Amino acid sequence: MSCRADPAVEAENLTRTFGTTIALDGATFAVARGEVFGLLGPNGAGKTTTMRVLLTLLRPTAGRARVAGLDVATQRAAVRARVGWVPQDRTVDPLLTAAENVEFMAGMYHLTARAGRRRAADLLGLAGLAEYKNRLARDLSGGMRRKLELAMSLVNVPAVLFLDEPTLGLDISARRALWSYVRQIRDMGTTIVLTTHYLDEADRLCDRVAIIDSGRIRAVSTPAGLKDRFAVATLDDVFLAATGQDLTEQPAADQLMPS
Repeated sequence: MSCRADPAVEAENLTRTFGTTIALDGATFAVARGEVFGLLGPNGAGKTTTMRVLLTLLRPTAGRARVAGLDVATQRAAVRARVGWVPQDRTVDPLLTAAENVEFMAGMYHLTARAGRRRAADLLGLAGLAEYKNRLARDLSGGMRRKLELAMSLVNVPAVLFLDEPTLGLDISARRALWSYVRQIRDMGTTIVLTTHYLDEADRLCDRVAIIDSGRIRAVSTPAGLKDRFAVATLDDVFLAATGQDLTEQPAADQLMPS
């Protein structure tokens, strides 16, 4: 999928430093509206920093970025109203039911109680959790809790949804179920930007991927395009060819800072 003239996400020479540490070093890429775009890289590569800048949680040191047509440095509140985010850390309240978790998020976006209940019912239905709406979140499986977090992130009908390691720690069955849910969200018109250490996940789920290493974008294309470019059979081999590192040997979770 090529990036259209009006991208959902656009980064140009994006740079972020923490003291003398360069976490992002002139990253440039664009994400087309309605695609699933993956950021692949080892720990400390700059993936989480990229997401935090695009979510307006960090200000760029240099360069510029736009999300849903809005500047992340000068239109922060407007950007936040147009995005959804599911971080690595689990965010559901274990002592609330599935429905109550979504309704709480609806209240954060100033929906009325009645509108929040309707929104919760719709989103739990989309996630395949309708029959579990009255179950405490602590009693849901790991895959169900992750689906619930996705449902919560969709309350404001985001233009762009950011997923940081969405299937981390899930078994293969739960991962595949979540992939299906992500595709449903994409097919509804939401642009999705995700990070993952599972290269099979990126291969199956992403329309395009960017390989990032040491804060720099090393390559961007479709999974098939990258394999053709580097004349290799798998994304594991692409990553090794592009960075000289084996991503499969990386720990499952990113370091908190500076990446």
